[in-house]
Amino acid sequence: MNENAVKRTYQLLTGLFLALLLAGCEWKYDDRTALEKIRDRGVLRVGTLNNKLSYYIGPDGPTGLDYELASQFAHSLGVKLEMQPAYTLSGLFPALERDDVDIIAAGLTITKDRLEYFRPGPAYYYVTQQLVYKNGHWRPRKVTEINKGGARVAVVEGSSHALTLQTIQRESPELEWESVTDADDDELLKQVADGKLDFTIADSVDIALVQRTHPSIAVALSLTEEEPIAWFMKKSQDDSVYALMIEFFGKKAKNGELAALEEKYFGHVDSFDFVDTRAFLRAIDKKLPKWEPLFKKYADEFDWRLLAALSYQESHWNPRAVSPTGVRGMMMLTLPTAKSVGVKNRLDPEQSIRGGAEYLRKMLHRVPDSVNEHEKIWFALASYNIGFGHMMDARRLTKAQGGNPDSWADVKERLPLLAKRQYYKQTRYGYARGYEALSYVENIRRYYQSIVGYEQDEAQAIASDMADNLDGLQTIKVDEPDDTVNNETERVEE
Repeated sequence: MNENAVKRTYQLLTGLFLALLLAGCEWKYDDRTALEKIRDRGVLRVGTLNNKLSYYIGPDGPTGLDYELASQFAHSLGVKLEMQPAYTLSGLFPALERDDVDIIAAGLTITKDRLEYFRPGPAYYYVTQQLVYKNGHWRPRKVTEINKGGARVAVVEGSSHALTLQTIQRESPELEWESVTDADDDELLKQVADGKLDFTIADSVDIALVQRTHPSIAVALSLTEEEPIAWFMKKSQDDSVYALMIEFFGKKAKNGELAALEEKYFGHVDSFDFVDTRAFLRAIDKKLPKWEPLFKKYADEFDWRLLAALSYQESHWNPRAVSPTGVRGMMMLTLPTAKSVGVKNRLDPEQSIRGGAEYLRKMLHRVPDSVNEHEKIWFALASYNIGFGHMMDARRLTKAQGGNPDSWADVKERLPLLAKRQYYKQTRYGYARGYEALSYVENIRRYYQSIVGYEQDEAQAIASDMADNLDGLQTIKVDEPDDTVNNETERVEE
């Protein structure tokens, strides 16, 4: 063999050895469990949807039902939480398949299609799919009528709502609709409210929340029975994380924390008043800007929007309001209450707001420490309305009936009993219009949700206008990132 041949053979063998070495590195088997990978990384990566129920950035930082649960689950695993919000549904499951996220927590329904490729966790609440139209427009009586007159129907592609329409289409082949990838359920509901879309399908909880800011949407009919909502993980994943997830939700359900979170996020949405909501939204637009600086000035430890909602419930933001019982002003203070918080003139808006905030603060600090922090405010608001003693009577009555006196969901069920003789004769402070206190707190919660939603809509409109203006300039070309998954993740330290 000549020298050149030997050299070529050596180079070939060297190249083959390096290729095998690199291939060996690439094919190295990782035998760690899913849980071990998460703990070694020190982070639980959670895919979610950026909306008002699952996850969004509020004035005090990240919030949302799925965010709170995911934060607590990460804490139970002993790791940090990393939320990776997607802006459309189409970005979620591919991220899970690529192992970019460990689980999906986004308020998603368990469907046959999803069960084929993914494993759901335990159901943590239930929804009904409903057909939505604009109040005052033609209302279909069955889903097969939605194309009548060329009506436009749209749902999110890949959603449980699209699957429902596909199922109906098997019996009614003429059924037509649009599947969109650039909008979410909330946006489609708002399009119906604005008259840009005739119909859409959404989950009952989402509809109730959007009605707080878009009262013109209405339910035409329900399309399904109650369906379970769950988190999802890869079907091929081992049981290490799944087993702890089952245990986590089991404990939350047993100790009442899951019910408390559900009460916090949508326990107040069952009742909807079209006329009242429209009037309130007009007041937000016309009256609130004048008083907003004062609410912000005196809210202190409260969210100023909650203080504003309380004031609207009391006086409809009328500084000269007077009731037949003698309460008056923006916060409708009694004379003894006004004196106790240093208010000399109840008709002075600033004094009234300052005094109302101080009185609510006093009620809040009196709520027993055994009550969860995020629920204390509801007990304080009930006390603001009927007095602290009556609120404590309702707690004692709840305990006597086998309920949890630290759970607002349990106590609010007993508040109306304070007006019934067979119950109030057993209490320390006697008769009270507990049914009014219940309505009072629930109204404030709905007003608060409307203010929050109104602000979010305004911010989105401003951002959209800015984007349109920037598009018109076309001075700098920027490579577009993937618009389905936010490239910047929110990391929450435990």
